[in-house]
Amino acid sequence: MPLQMVRNDITRMQVDAIVNAANPTLLGGGGVDGAIHRAAGPGLLAECRTLGGCRTGEAKLTGGYNLPCRYVIHTVGPIWRGGQQGERAALTACYRNSLQLAVEQDCETVAFPLISAGVYGYPKAEALQVAVETIEEFLQQQELTVYLVLFDRTVYTISEQLHREIAAFIDDRYVEAHTDSRAEQSRRIAIQQSCPEVFAAPMPAAAPSAPAVDPDLLQAVRQMDESFSQMLLRKIDESGMTDAQCYKRANISRKLFSKIRSDLHYRPSKPTVLAFAIALRLPMDQTRELLCKAGFALSHSSKFDIIVEYFISHGNYDICQVNEALFAFDQSLLGG
Repeated sequence: MPLQMVRNDITRMQVDAIVNAANPTLLGGGGVDGAIHRAAGPGLLAECRTLGGCRTGEAKLTGGYNLPCRYVIHTVGPIWRGGQQGERAALTACYRNSLQLAVEQDCETVAFPLISAGVYGYPKAEALQVAVETIEEFLQQQELTVYLVLFDRTVYTISEQLHREIAAFIDDRYVEAHTDSRAEQSRRIAIQQSCPEVFAAPMPAAAPSAPAVDPDLLQAVRQMDESFSQMLLRKIDESGMTDAQCYKRANISRKLFSKIRSDLHYRPSKPTVLAFAIALRLPMDQTRELLCKAGFALSHSSKFDIIVEYFISHGNYDICQVNEALFAFDQSLLGG
C-alpha cells in the first residue's frame, strides 16, 4: 500500500527513512523532535551541528544512528498564524522536499509524523489534508511506500458532520452477528416440516425448443468464467485508464499489481478488491460482482463493509477520504 496511516511511535518504524518535524536549529526540542534525538543517541545531534540549521519548508538528511532506519530527514514546518501567512504552501514544501530527498537516497519506505500539528499549532484536520494530498500527488509519479504515523487517535478525527452521517448509516444497517446457529437450524427444520410443499423439489419442465442465442448473452456467459484478475483487467480497459493510473488511484503498489496481472488465479484481500472498485468508480452492483470473483461479499455485519458502501452509494470515490473515515472508525484501510 503506497500510503498508509498507522498508529505507532515513529522512532520504532523499520523503514529506510523517518522524517523529523524539527525546529530551525536542528538541535533537538520537544515532541517528535526530542523523541527522535533521544532514540537516535548523541551521534545524531553531533551531525546536526554540522548542517547549519534549516529554513521552514526545506529538508536536510542525516544518518539514523541508533534508530531502526538508515536516514533521518529533518524538515521545519510552519508555525500556524491563522492560515493567511503562507502556512499551507510551506507545509506542502515540507512533505514534497522530504519525499524528494528520500527518492534521491533510493529509499523505498519513509515514515512521516503529522508535521506542524503539535506545538506549532497547525489545525490537525487541515494538517492531515495537506499531508495526504501532497503525498498522494507525489506518489502519482514515484514508486514509494509512505507511512503517515499518528501517535494516537486524538491526533485526527474526521469532520463531525461526516462522522455523524457515517455513524447513522452504520446504525441503519449494522447487524450483530450473534445468531445461535443451532436455534436457526431448528427453526428452518420446523418451517420445512410445517410447509413441505414450499420446499418440495420442482417438477422438471419440458425441454423447450432451442431459441436463437443472443450475442450479449454469450458474452455474459463467457464473463461468468472470468477470474478476478481477468475481470479486473477488462474493467481497467473499459474505464480508459492505464494500468498505472488504476493501481495508483487504488493505493496499490506496482509490485502487487504485477502479481495480480501475471497470475490468472491470484486471490487478493478484500481491502485490495474494494480499493480497485473505488479506483474504477464501480457502482454497487459491479462492486459486488468484483468481490464475488475474489470470493468475498459485502456484509451488514461488518462496519468496514458498511463504511465503504456509504461512500459508493454517495458517489464519493476519493480513496483518501474513504481511508480517513475507515481510520477514524478504527477499521482496516483500502489498498494492497
